Amino acid sequence: MDQLKALQNYVEREILLNPAYKQPLILLKAIRNGAVYGTKVRFPHAFVMVFLFRSGTFREKLWLIFKATRQHASNLARFALLYKGGCLLLKNMNGGKEDSFHSLLAGLHGGYWVFGHGRGATSSVNQQICVYVFARVMLAFAKLAVLPPGDNSLVGGAYGGRGGKGLLNLNQEQRELVQKYSWPAFASISWACVMWLFRYYPETLQPSLRSSMTYIYTSADEWDSMQNFLWHHK
Repeated sequence: MDQLKALQNYVEREILLNPAYKQPLILLKAIRNGAVYGTKVRFPHAFVMVFLFRSGTFREKLWLIFKATRQHASNLARFALLYKGGCLLLKNMNGGKEDSFHSLLAGLHGGYWVFGHGRGATSSVNQQICVYVFARVMLAFAKLAVLPPGDNSLVGGAYGGRGGKGLLNLNQEQRELVQKYSWPAFASISWACVMWLFRYYPETLQPSLRSSMTYIYTSADEWDSMQNFLWHHK
C-alpha cells in the first residue's frame, strides 16, 4: 500500500504537475472528457430510443446502442483533441499569446475532420450533434445581435414550412457541387462558430451546452492530482 502511494506521489510530482508535460496532458484529458461525456449523453438516449422504436432481437438492439454510444464518444473525443491541439499550436506559434481567431480556426478544423469528412460524416449521430450545435449557434448569434449578455432561456419555438422552388436556380453540375460540399461546410462552420462563442461569449449559449463544453474543454486545463486528472474534475 505504501509503495502504491509512493508511486502515485511520484507520478503526480514528476509528470502530472510538471510544467514540461502540461500541454500533452491537456490533450490527454480533453480526449478523456470528450469520451466520458459522449458516453453519458448517448447511452441513455440510445437505450430508450432503440428499445422503444427499433425492431430486432435483444442482442441486435444492444449492438445498436453500443454503436451509437461508441460513435458519439469517439467523435467528441477526437474533436476535443483536434480543437485543444489546434488552440495550443496556434498559441505557441504566436509566441504564447492567444488571439480571438484561434478558437474559430481550431473549431473549423476539428469540425471538418470529425463531423464533415469521410463516409460517416452524414450518419444520424453526426447529424444530430451538428444540428444541435447549429441551432444553439443561431440562438446565440441572435441574442448577441439584439440583446446584451444575460439570461438565455428558450421560451418557445415553432418550426414549419410549405416548400417551394428555392431561391437559387442551379444547373445539375452546380447542384452536385452543393450536395458534395454543403454538409462539410455546414459541420465545419457550425463547430467553428460554437467554439468561438464558447470562448468569448459563453453567456450567449444555452446553459446545458455551455455546461457540457465547460466539462469537455475548460476543465481539461485543470488538475492537481491523479484523482481529478483521471476520475473527476478539480
